[in-house]
Amino acid sequence: MFKLILFLVINFAALGIGGILIGNPSTNEWYQSVNKAPWTPPGWMFGFAWTTIMLCFSIFLFQASNKFSFNDLKVFYILFTVQWILNILWNPIFFRFHFVFFGLIIIILLTLLVGWFFYWGIKEVGHSGFFVLPYFIWLLIATSLNAYIYFKN
Repeated sequence: MFKLILFLVINFAALGIGGILIGNPSTNEWYQSVNKAPWTPPGWMFGFAWTTIMLCFSIFLFQASNKFSFNDLKVFYILFTVQWILNILWNPIFFRFHFVFFGLIIIILLTLLVGWFFYWGIKEVGHSGFFVLPYFIWLLIATSLNAYIYFKN
């Protein structure tokens, strides 16, 4: 149970740090002024989605860590750390500095990495790999939103 709590703390810390680095996007004057995709979800959905994503991803990490030893998962944990950093880094790059193109590159890399977690999870951890699916789907949507803003502004 300790490992599950640890993963929850680490994952929600990423959300907290990202939030501190950008403030509230709904009051971000720049973000409010850009042309956004017609399929942009309402603001409340972002909090709901990220809460669900981090709960599910933490369960997946917990399941993987129970199935394999730390030594067996060294590369896995390195990739997890890269994912964690990319997740946090995208926020200020996109929202604070308005580097939409670099944000797009970061979110594409993040999406590919989470896609790998999904693939690896299904292959190595079985059905628990499906806990990565909400993260992957949300990143596909977020990537399309970032790309829309890049191409339409």
